Amino acid sequence: MKTKPKPKTKPKRRSTDRLPTIAEYERLYADLIGFVPPRIKHRLRLGKEVGPEMLDLVETIREKGMYPESMSVKTAQMILFGILLSHVAPAAEFHGIAARRAGASKRELHDVAALAFLFRGLPAFNLGAELINKIFDGKADA
Repeated sequence: MKTKPKPKTKPKRRSTDRLPTIAEYERLYADLIGFVPPRIKHRLRLGKEVGPEMLDLVETIREKGMYPESMSVKTAQMILFGILLSHVAPAAEFHGIAARRAGASKRELHDVAALAFLFRGLPAFNLGAELINKIFDGKADA
């Protein structure tokens, strides 16, 4: 019976550089949506305190996924807005803000909400309408 060979060494960190500071992580969020959401602040603070390497891995993967090479920031943020609406997730607001900052119109976000409606129904469409109005009325969380 064949067994898989065991690795001879532990995987090495991708870089020997220092880990980013909380302020450096926060800047990525502020650049995208104009502020750092409270839950993100908590995750960054706790991660930096008790698991800085895990925090860096999470943020590295998040950044890679958030900025795909094949599409614009506007398109990626509109997609994320729709996905989160389909989950009726409050974080949809932040991605709606990011989409608007990247150039999305009220109509485009409404169309995304209509797509979410197809698979999640009125709760998603209602949340979308609420968030889009807040975003374009300047009353979104900032």
